[in-house]
Amino acid sequence: MENRDILRKSLLFSGLDDENLEEVTTIATRRSFARGETLFTEGEPATGFYLLAAGSLKLCKVSPDGKEKVLHFVHPGETFAEAAFFGDGKYPAEARALEKGEAIFFPREAFMGLLERNPRFSLNLIVSLSLLLRRFARQIEELSFAEVPARLAAYLVELAERKSTSFQGKTYLDLDMKKGELASRLGTVSETLSRSLRKLKEEGLIEVEGSRVVIHDMGRLTALAGKRSAG
Repeated sequence: MENRDILRKSLLFSGLDDENLEEVTTIATRRSFARGETLFTEGEPATGFYLLAAGSLKLCKVSPDGKEKVLHFVHPGETFAEAAFFGDGKYPAEARALEKGEAIFFPREAFMGLLERNPRFSLNLIVSLSLLLRRFARQIEELSFAEVPARLAAYLVELAERKSTSFQGKTYLDLDMKKGELASRLGTVSETLSRSLRKLKEEGLIEVEGSRVVIHDMGRLTALAGKRSAG
């Protein structure tokens, strides 16, 4: 897929006409990455930001003792590392590939020039960053108030909306990350995640077969997910 077509589907570049999109594509470069590859590390000078074209990534922080906390999972069409424009000029987290893919890179200086010449770029950037902030606020709320089974239910419902198949009243989906990574995403540990999966299974909501999850009762799972901010 051409860079322009990928950009057109992104929130950051939505609303731009063909002439504006062409300006952006002239400064953009494609970067392929392998599974497990690190695009940038925490504290590294922020030379620009990215738009994920294919594959999946996680943004995470690693403590001095090696423990990892996942901040966000990036999906195709999403921009990340916009912090390159603000703060101390360093990436605040590490970006690591969960599977092979491609990202489009936008150099900071060249993109700043576009912002100066076109106010619409600036407006779209503000909208994108505000939605990102809202997403992190929601994640903090969920980590603060929701029980792990409710957080897990919310994740499964969201994943099912993105990619799943349905047959005879059941919904089939594959987890898009390892269980250890999912536990970190939900703000818990692997043992608690396993207990939560077992709880949902015992209540007849799901069945788990390796990385495959079969949702037996989407209505009840959705209702449980709705309790994630109610405590």
